[in-house]
Amino acid sequence: MVNENEEHPRAEDGDGETDGTAETDGPAESIVPSPQPGLPSRRPGRLIRKISYGVLGLIGACVVAFAVAYLLTPVPSTQQVSAREQLNVFYYADGKTVIAQEGTNRQPVPLDKVSEAMRQAVISAENRSFYTDPGVSFKGTVRAFWSTVSGTQVQGGSTITQQMVRNYYSGLSQERSVFRKLKEVMVSLKVSRSQDKDWIMEQYLNTIYFGRQSYGVQAAAQAYFDKDAKDLNPAESAYLAATIQQPSLYQKVTKNNREQLKERWQYVVNGMVTAGALTQEEAAKLKFPTPAKQKQKNIYQGQVGYMVNVAKKELHDKHGVSDRRLALGGFKVITTFRKPLMDAAVKAVQDNVPSDMPKEQRVGLSAVDPQTGEVLAFYGGRDYLKEQMSSAFGLRAQAGSGFKPYVLAAALADGKELTDTVDGSTYTAADGTPVRNSHGGSYGYLDLVQMTRDSVNTAYVRLAKEIGNSEVTKMAESMGIPRSQLTANGADKSETYALGVADVSPTQQAGAYGAFANDGVFHAPHVIKSFTNRTGRTKKVEVEGVRVFSKDVAADATYALRQVVTSGTATSAQLYDGRDVAGKTGTTDKGAAVWFNGFIPQMSTSVGIFHTKYPNKPLDLRGYSAYGGVLPAQVWRAFMTEATANMEAEEFPEPSTYYTYQPDPVPADEPTDPDADPSPSATDPASPSTPPDEEEPPPNEEPGPQPENPDEDIVLPDPGPGDPGVDPVPEDIPQEP
Repeated sequence: MVNENEEHPRAEDGDGETDGTAETDGPAESIVPSPQPGLPSRRPGRLIRKISYGVLGLIGACVVAFAVAYLLTPVPSTQQVSAREQLNVFYYADGKTVIAQEGTNRQPVPLDKVSEAMRQAVISAENRSFYTDPGVSFKGTVRAFWSTVSGTQVQGGSTITQQMVRNYYSGLSQERSVFRKLKEVMVSLKVSRSQDKDWIMEQYLNTIYFGRQSYGVQAAAQAYFDKDAKDLNPAESAYLAATIQQPSLYQKVTKNNREQLKERWQYVVNGMVTAGALTQEEAAKLKFPTPAKQKQKNIYQGQVGYMVNVAKKELHDKHGVSDRRLALGGFKVITTFRKPLMDAAVKAVQDNVPSDMPKEQRVGLSAVDPQTGEVLAFYGGRDYLKEQMSSAFGLRAQAGSGFKPYVLAAALADGKELTDTVDGSTYTAADGTPVRNSHGGSYGYLDLVQMTRDSVNTAYVRLAKEIGNSEVTKMAESMGIPRSQLTANGADKSETYALGVADVSPTQQAGAYGAFANDGVFHAPHVIKSFTNRTGRTKKVEVEGVRVFSKDVAADATYALRQVVTSGTATSAQLYDGRDVAGKTGTTDKGAAVWFNGFIPQMSTSVGIFHTKYPNKPLDLRGYSAYGGVLPAQVWRAFMTEATANMEAEEFPEPSTYYTYQPDPVPADEPTDPDADPSPSATDPASPSTPPDEEEPPPNEEPGPQPENPDEDIVLPDPGPGDPGVDPVPEDIPQEP
C-alpha cells in the first residue's frame, strides 16, 4: 500500500537535471531505472573520468612547470674553476727540457686534434644517439631521478651533453639532488639547441676524467699510450673510452679487472661497428691494447722541488701572477737553470761534502751570470721531499769575512786607492770586545791588497770606521743585499760590522760578487727567462743592469780579491786550467758557518755551509777544518771545473793604479797557515755586535793546554806535518810552498 504522504525522489535525466514535464494523476512512481542484471553501473565510469581529468591536469601542470623552469633556467656564463685548471710546465733554460709539470693534468686541444676513432669510441661508449638527440635522454633522466629519490644505484643515463654541462659550467655540482638534476636537464636542452654538437664534443673531451690524474683526452693519450690524441688508433681509443665509466678501476690492467675491462672494451668496439665507424673485419683484427706503465715518481724529489718553488715565488713576487691564476695553471715557464750545471752542482756537493754530516748542517751553492743576473745553477739541499727550505735562496747565515769586499768597494768608491794603508795592530771595540786576527796576530800598516789577501780583521774594522758603516750599508744594499738583513738586530751599528755579522744567502752573495766581475754593473739575480700564460701571451724577462761603482773600482777590488786565491786564504780555489779567479773566504765565530765566494769574468759562484738549528754551534765537517778556504773552496773548485770545461778563459782587467804585489813577511808572533782566513773571536756569539771568529781552529783541533777559563779563546801554534791532534788537509787542496 502506497503511503500518499511519503515524499518521492524527483526524476533526473542522465545528466542529473530535473525532468519538469513529468506529471501524475495518482500516486507518484519513481522513474529511476533499476539496474539490469549484466549491465555496468554508471558510477565507475564517472570515477574514471574524474581520474583522467586529474591526470591530464597534473600532466598539464607539469608541462607548464617544465616550460617555466626551462624559460627561467639560464645557461651559466662561466666555467667551473676545475674545468679550466691546467698543468703548469717548467723548463730548463733551453726551453725544451722539462723540469716538472704540476697542477691539474689537462691539456686542452681543438677537436680536429683528436682522432676520428677516439670521437667515435666515446660516442659508442657513452651516448650512441649523440648527434641526433636533443641533449637529454628522458628515459635515462627518469631512471636517474628514481635513483636519487630512492637512494638505489641504477644504471646511469646521462648523455654526453649532460656530462659536459655538469663538468664544464659553474653552478652545477656533482651532488645527488633532484634540483641539481632538473637544472642539469634544462641547461643541457638549451646548450644542445644553442651550440653545435662538435663544440659540445670538444668541451666534453677536454673536461672528462680518464684516470691516471688525466683530465681531457690529450692528457689521457699521453698518460696511457705516450702519444698525442690525434694519433690514437681504434683499439687505443676504445680503451680510453671504456675507462670513462670507472676511471679509478680501469686506469690499470690487473688480474682482477682484466676480463671486466676487456668486456667493456669489446662493447665499445661493437658500438663502433654498429655506427659504421669500423667494419666487422676491421674490428675483428683489433687487439686489446696494453697501456704504458703508470708513472708514480714524485715530481718534486731531488732539486726539482727547489727549482719549481723558487720559480713560482718569482712569478708571484716580481711579475704579479696571483696564487689563484697559478693554481688554474696553463703557464709555460722557461727558467734560467742550465741542466748540465744543475747536475754539476749536485755532483760537486755529493763528491766532496761528507755524506754523514749532521742533518741540521746545510750546504748552499748558487752560480750567477754577472752580465744578466740569471741564476745558472744552484744546490738547494739534499732532497726537497726531506728539507723544503732552499739553502741557496731561503736560508741565510752570517757572511763572515765574505762581507769585507763590500767594505773594500765602499772605500775605493770613496776615493781610497789600493796603495793606501790601514793600521792592522790590535784593536779593542768601545764595549771592550777585542777584535782579533787569525791566531791573534798583530800587524803594522797594510795596504788594501795586503789586508784583503790576509783577511786582516783589525785593519778592516778601522777602514769601515773611517769611511762609515752607513757607506758600507749603502754599497752592500746597492749590490743586492736587502737593507733589512744589513740592519737586523742593529748589526750596522756594530764596530765589527765589517767582519760580516749580517746574514746573507748564497744567491745574494753570488749576485753581489757578480758586480765585480761585470765592471761595476749589478744585475739582480733572477730565475725566469720568459713565461707564457694560459692565453698564449709571452713575457720575456730582462733585468736591467745598475752601475753601483766605476770600472776602476771594479778592477781594483778584483785585483785585491785575486790575491786571495793566488797567495792568500783561498789557494785551494785555484782552477786547474790556470784561468783568472778572484774571491773571498768567510768563516764565522767558532766555525759556525764557512764560505767561499768566487768569480771569473763569466760566472760568480758562492758556496756556504752553515747550521739551521744552532747558528752559533761549530760545524762538524767530519775531518775537515771549519775554514772557508777548505771545504767550501773545494766544492767551489769542483763545480767550477765542470762549469768551465768548454768555456773560454778570460782575463780580469789590470788595476787602475799600477800595483806590484810583494808578499810581506808574516808577523813574528803568527805561524804560517796558508789556508787560514783571519777573523775575530767573540765573547758573546749571540750578540749582533760580536765579531765572527774567522778561521779560529775549533776546540777539537786544539793540541795545546786548556785555558783556565774555558770560554776564553787561546792562540794556537800551527802544528807541523803529521801532528796527530790536527785534522789533515785533503791532499787535493794545493798548499803554499
